[in-house]
Amino acid sequence: MLDAATYPIGKFKKTEQITEGVLKIMINDIAQVPTDLRKVVTSLSKKQLHLSYRTGGWSALQIVHHLADAHCNIFVRVKLALAENNPTVKPYDENTWAEMPDATSEYLEGSLRMIEGVHDRISKVFYSMSIEDFSRCYYHPEYDRLVPLSEVLSYFHWHGKHHTAQIRVISQL
Repeated sequence: MLDAATYPIGKFKKTEQITEGVLKIMINDIAQVPTDLRKVVTSLSKKQLHLSYRTGGWSALQIVHHLADAHCNIFVRVKLALAENNPTVKPYDENTWAEMPDATSEYLEGSLRMIEGVHDRISKVFYSMSIEDFSRCYYHPEYDRLVPLSEVLSYFHWHGKHHTAQIRVISQL
């Protein structure tokens, strides 16, 4: 039961083949996340904003702020991989970040705007990339491997939908 609560849309599965058609679907979905997220978040009561989708999980507030943090980091990593040859990225402890005062604040508008801006920008970047560009990589020291941008696209596509689904679970509590 924990997996269903933690992963309401399922665990991340890397898209193996990036084609023009797959790219278009994924990027369109990425562009839609901020609208879907805002819609579900604004439907929550003040009490629900402080609830978690599961015992020990982040609150709806923390999830929204996490999406802003994580997607900004992903955006920068994509830009680095496009501008440099296999740059090393800086890992961060998302659980520590989720406990910081800004990540527990009831003020969500700033994070929602950040998410809108990042999704707008990264969608434009992804649309401008050639299929070959998606083979560019960055080095992630925590995983001790090169991460291709095709995998980053796939993860980014899943990540926003994943956390929005967790907030939908909260909206039904």
